Amino acid sequence: MTQSSNTWEPRIVAFFCNWCTYTAADLAGVSRMKYAANIRVIRLMCSGRVDPQFIVQALTRGADGVLIGGCHPGDCHYVEGNFKMLRRFEMLKRVLTSMGIEPQRVRLEWISAAEGEKVKRVVNELVEEIRKLGPLGLPEKFELWDTEMDVLEKHISAQENALSSPTNEPSLTEVPHV
Repeated sequence: MTQSSNTWEPRIVAFFCNWCTYTAADLAGVSRMKYAANIRVIRLMCSGRVDPQFIVQALTRGADGVLIGGCHPGDCHYVEGNFKMLRRFEMLKRVLTSMGIEPQRVRLEWISAAEGEKVKRVVNELVEEIRKLGPLGLPEKFELWDTEMDVLEKHISAQENALSSPTNEPSLTEVPHV
């Protein structure tokens, strides 16, 4: 589904630690703090349980950005889960950059249970950042890439068939631009 640039709104998936960031988001809600409704929260027991594959999958399924929230360093209920997430996050930023995905689309924040105001600020900042970047649109790009691969596959098949025929000898440099 394509949307016009006037109606497009970023879709953000958030992975929040149960003990701190999720509780802070709950505090923001019960305190009636207003923040962008563009976020869909997935509660995990610890930010250290966020596999980078979850983030990539969220982006490939249509999310324009991802927010990871965990306990402050030294306050993790699972001792070192947030440090584990930090190491994964730094690696993931390099991988996303190499894939042509802006690293600003993925954000890691340490937010304690008492920081409902910080949840509000971080969510609103990320939504604005993603609005500036525009839609990621990976599902649509995958469709385009699949079409390009089909064209290339047909061209290679045709060339292989032509090469196996003794009467025709086409040039191997005649590759279509996709």
